[in-house]
Amino acid sequence: MIMINITTMSGFLLMGFTDIRQLQILHAFLFLVMYVLTLTGNLIIIIITTLHQHLQSPMYYFLKHLSLLDLSFISVTVPQSIDNSLMNDGYISHGQCMLQVFFFTSLAWAEVAILTVMSYDRYAAICFPLHYEVIMDPTKCKRAVTAVWLSGGISGILYTTTTFSITFCRVKIIHQFFCDVPQLIKLSCSNDYLGVVGVDAFMAMMALTCFTSIVLSY
Repeated sequence: MIMINITTMSGFLLMGFTDIRQLQILHAFLFLVMYVLTLTGNLIIIIITTLHQHLQSPMYYFLKHLSLLDLSFISVTVPQSIDNSLMNDGYISHGQCMLQVFFFTSLAWAEVAILTVMSYDRYAAICFPLHYEVIMDPTKCKRAVTAVWLSGGISGILYTTTTFSITFCRVKIIHQFFCDVPQLIKLSCSNDYLGVVGVDAFMAMMALTCFTSIVLSY
């Protein structure tokens, strides 16, 4: 009866880490502490780099956006996981799962992109100190950050559209504490997951390019 209900429900069942109630409470507490500390640390960085007059250089501008990305990234999965553990209910609706996949993949790529931009900023500052202000003027910095967020959004759209075009014909149980794309692919019973593999290959190539740029810049 439970298996039938899971199969026919519109959402998914997140298995999390354990079924033992005491460990679920411990998991929720540890995740809450980690979340509050991360939230506090990144908010402090954002406030200081915004208000402090001496921290208005490109380096701190990019650092502020990196902190905003970190703050947003952890907020996509951790609060949902804490709620599921406390309520002892791993159910997540189809719409919530789609949003998790979109924001998780968007922010993950945006973090890679902003780290690449920051490495170029440091390269320009060290190798071309006399031309640095021209190379990294405020307009170019804003355009770089805009490109970072847009590329993240494109990545999220690609992953979300290909992942949720899959026909889920297996029991909708996800052995993770959030809607993980590889786990969702396992629920497919046909070859319609090949679109996700194509997106994975493309994003892996782009990530390798960014990683190579970061290594070369240092």
